[in-house]
Amino acid sequence: MSRDWTLSSFGPKTALCVMAAEPEYGPALRARIRPLITGVGPIEAAAAVAHALTGLQAEGGLPDLIVSLGSAGSRSLDHARVYRIASVSYRDMDASALGFPKGETPYPRVPAVLPLAEGPSALPTAHLATGASVVSGVAHDAIDADMVDMETFAVVRAAARFGVPVLGLRGVSDGRSELSALEHWTDALAEVDQALAAALDLLHDHLTPAATEPA
Repeated sequence: MSRDWTLSSFGPKTALCVMAAEPEYGPALRARIRPLITGVGPIEAAAAVAHALTGLQAEGGLPDLIVSLGSAGSRSLDHARVYRIASVSYRDMDASALGFPKGETPYPRVPAVLPLAEGPSALPTAHLATGASVVSGVAHDAIDADMVDMETFAVVRAAARFGVPVLGLRGVSDGRSELSALEHWTDALAEVDQALAAALDLLHDHLTPAATEPA
């Protein structure tokens, strides 16, 4: 299977690191991981992750976990700070006209909110909403979540088909003001890159068993 990504090791655990777009993959992260770059949006993310896991399963080597990381938008959280994603929802799903709760996938019955894997306690947690649109400025106020992205829910659903848990790490790149140019997102990515790299170091420590003192 030809690929331009590799599995990463965090202590005894193997992980498939997943990111959406090349601009998010800065020098600090490049020194630590070679992630699967899926492309932007839930469809691209689900297709890429499912394809990668299918190949790994055929080789007999599914990872212990997926680390979904990158940037996100938020009106309320600290700029450039990284948050561990405690739970994720799919903000585009609305079958309420058929009597299903908004956010719940009707067939199969997928809950509106899905939990993600635990991680380093030093990282603050947030609830994330995934959708297929860029959310800008005051549009955040209509979404019941701390932050927004375009991939994590899809990554979680694809991974669930293979029984692989997902840990989410997202750094706030935008959201306080209206987005009117690409630079309003990319200008923050250098800071987010550094913060995500530090979060991965915390994850490595979190998953590495403490050394025991000799008797």
